[in-house]
Amino acid sequence: MANLYGAYQAWSDMMAPARYGAQVMLDNRWAWEAGPLGSRFAALAHVLAETKLTHKEPPFGIAQVQSGNRLLDVREEVVFSLPFGNLLHFAKDDSEPKPKVLVVVPLSGHFATLLRNTVETLLRDHDVYITDWVNARDVPVSAGSFGFDDYVAYVIRFLEEMGPGANIVAVCQPCVHALAAVAVMAADDHPCQPRSMTLMGGPVDTRISPTVVNDLAMTKPIEWFRDNLISTVPLRYKGRGRKVYPGFMQLTAFMSMNMGRHMAQHIALYQSYADGEDDKAQGIRDFYDEYFAVLDLTAEFYLETVDRVFQRTLLAKGELTYKGAPVQPDKIRKTALLTVEGERDDICAVGQTAAAHDLCSSLRPHLKRHHLQPGVGHYGVFSGSKWERQIYPQIRSLILAVQ
Repeated sequence: MANLYGAYQAWSDMMAPARYGAQVMLDNRWAWEAGPLGSRFAALAHVLAETKLTHKEPPFGIAQVQSGNRLLDVREEVVFSLPFGNLLHFAKDDSEPKPKVLVVVPLSGHFATLLRNTVETLLRDHDVYITDWVNARDVPVSAGSFGFDDYVAYVIRFLEEMGPGANIVAVCQPCVHALAAVAVMAADDHPCQPRSMTLMGGPVDTRISPTVVNDLAMTKPIEWFRDNLISTVPLRYKGRGRKVYPGFMQLTAFMSMNMGRHMAQHIALYQSYADGEDDKAQGIRDFYDEYFAVLDLTAEFYLETVDRVFQRTLLAKGELTYKGAPVQPDKIRKTALLTVEGERDDICAVGQTAAAHDLCSSLRPHLKRHHLQPGVGHYGVFSGSKWERQIYPQIRSLILAVQ
């Protein structure tokens, strides 16, 4: 599928003049909007001009956070940089030391900013860092490859940079990678192994209550994914020639699972603009600005994750290796474990994340907790009102207990 990316790029280039024309209409609508159909034409122009994929990370936009009875300024600082990802710190001028937390985000087609609400909530009581992954199409081939083991190595390296006493919160896909990283560090009795590990809605054992996502991964051999979903970055980008799983492919897969809902939302977006309900329209627009910001995955990371996590479930079977050595979660003795699942999660079903408790068999009972959140789907595990009011207190309590 070497021409897949080229075809997408050609389509994107072809649509650019139409979007530009729609934006020109909006910029000059004073000349025509007063007509009987003006508001509807303006609504169409808005939808056409603004509905597009982007490949640049949106801003987190977290300028301040309420910490106790104080409002603290927040600034983003890249404290450590590697070719495929940065360790991003949300620094606060806080005279009171807070527990350090590393948020490990999915490498699955979206930027780390998808977890903005997760970070903003954690910042109230913690010193927060995040794995900020780089769009693979912007990484030159000379930087080398980035696979499953490299992801694990980055997590370990970031924890080392943060120093002893940190905590780790992994969301969705990288629960497996994070658990592997902590197991490797525990086996080495690494001084920077985290005090606590929270795994949220992750595919630790996809054999339990398989979802549509799990079934799709099992319908084809890994060679099919390699031959049909991997493409080559076009010449115009820094990563020219690199083999990637394009972010637009992953977005298409996500949207196909709920196409009716996305269509209804865009109809609602048009109607909100036409009715002059700008605040309502902006709410929908903000969501899709984030949702349509996509990044490419290296081919090796995507294929190895599909193979090791979703098809062969190596961690759950005790067969996963890291740089040739066995990954042994039963070596974890010092890192407290919390698993979080959503009752209505249709991506990582109930039981898939909780399987980590059986794997971490050497942990004493008081170091193991599980929380099943009623009434939430996958995104509700780490974003929204129930995350803030019911799930987050569980994480805060665990981190406080191990300090």
